[in-house]
Amino acid sequence: MAMRLITSHIVDSRNCESLKNGVIPSEKKYYGHFSIAMYRGTAYGLSSAPGTSGSWGKPFLAKNNYWQSEFYRQRNARNGQAKAAPSDGAASPLKLQDKVSIQKLSEELSVASPLEILNHALSMFGKDIAIAFSGAEDVALIEYAQLTGRPFRVFSLDTGRLNPETYRFFAEVEKHYDIQIEYTFPDASEVEALVRQKGLFSFYEDGHQECCSIRKVRPLKKMLKGLKAWITGQRHDQSPGTRANVPVIQLDPSFEGIEGGIGSLVKWNPLANVSGADIWNFLRTMDVPVNTLHSQGYVSIGCEPCTRPVLPGQHEREGRWWWEDATAKECGLHKGNLTNIDSVSTSNVVGDQAEEVDLFTNKNINAFSQADIEKLNALDKRDKSGIVVLYAPWCPFCQAMGSAYNEVADQLEGSDVFVGKFRADGDNKVYSQSELQLKSFPTILFFPKSTKKAIKYPSERRDVGSLLAFVRALK
Repeated sequence: MAMRLITSHIVDSRNCESLKNGVIPSEKKYYGHFSIAMYRGTAYGLSSAPGTSGSWGKPFLAKNNYWQSEFYRQRNARNGQAKAAPSDGAASPLKLQDKVSIQKLSEELSVASPLEILNHALSMFGKDIAIAFSGAEDVALIEYAQLTGRPFRVFSLDTGRLNPETYRFFAEVEKHYDIQIEYTFPDASEVEALVRQKGLFSFYEDGHQECCSIRKVRPLKKMLKGLKAWITGQRHDQSPGTRANVPVIQLDPSFEGIEGGIGSLVKWNPLANVSGADIWNFLRTMDVPVNTLHSQGYVSIGCEPCTRPVLPGQHEREGRWWWEDATAKECGLHKGNLTNIDSVSTSNVVGDQAEEVDLFTNKNINAFSQADIEKLNALDKRDKSGIVVLYAPWCPFCQAMGSAYNEVADQLEGSDVFVGKFRADGDNKVYSQSELQLKSFPTILFFPKSTKKAIKYPSERRDVGSLLAFVRALK
């Protein structure tokens, strides 16, 4: 029977009998950290010094918490420390009463595995901490929590607008882990007032923040007021501009805990340093149930009207609030991540030379000033048709389409279609939003020769073939 590994170490199935007998074949090499594997339904912990063989210990779910003790013993031995491991269920020696303590603990656990981080969080806060579960790949948090062998709580925000598949997934997760998810719900009177005043889909017109505030943020705020800490599935690679610097542990900058006041709630992000690919490898390895929407092209999953599948090559957050600016795609649950986002958008990250490098520098691409684009946009008829990209140099999606757009310019050289670019952030953003249909970067417009109104490219496929097909269909 093949072994199911929680870490990335690969153990050949032919070694399983040796493993069962407590022996690691000498030719197997491990690299000085704790590993966990599943054999015949039981989890075993492996510790080893760098470049040596190891030995399999007691099941790590055992009451004496073998896996954690052995991890600390090995780590401290390598670091020349005599510090003992925390005992099972013991609180951390750090006092979580100030920002310095949190920062110190976050630094200590910055290279720890999600399993170790979850164990630390649950042992520290017990019944006063809960996992926030969205019904997506953050089910990994529940799997890790179960693997610690500690009791844990899970809550979820039922907005009333989730996909049917997500509701069925909630039920499947409850059955699989034998848990009861604590659901929170929006205030019915607030929802009714919003819908009566603005309709069911007002967020397409004036942004998602108002709806999310009623259906998600306020119910979350109420839930967190009964906790001392919460656990999220945030990852650095999830959202451009908002989650790249999320720490493993932080004092929540936006919400209050049971003791009241900002700074009274600890926020754990055990998956912060883990890539989406590694999360999915873990889910497949551990045979964890997943939302069936993932098999339909959904990656980041939220409410049904505000979530759609993404295409190969697109960032996962492009499937959320796709009509809005890509740098600010947060619903308010993690609004602390939005600090200085506006200044970043308008100042274009002054001081970061890498971000200031301009895009689309092909000699066949015309750079438009605001006066130029205003004149082009006002013409009833034009000498030539043209395609223009509205961009911001700091936008990762603009950066990603650079080579494709340059090639489009090369292929259209000498034709009756010009290729242009207009930097639409900073001082140019207000005009671009009001007159050029800008909602997110990049926005691509086609200016017909014989009619005034510019035509917006409707797709997020930004490859050469798709862009040329758009041009040729309209010229």
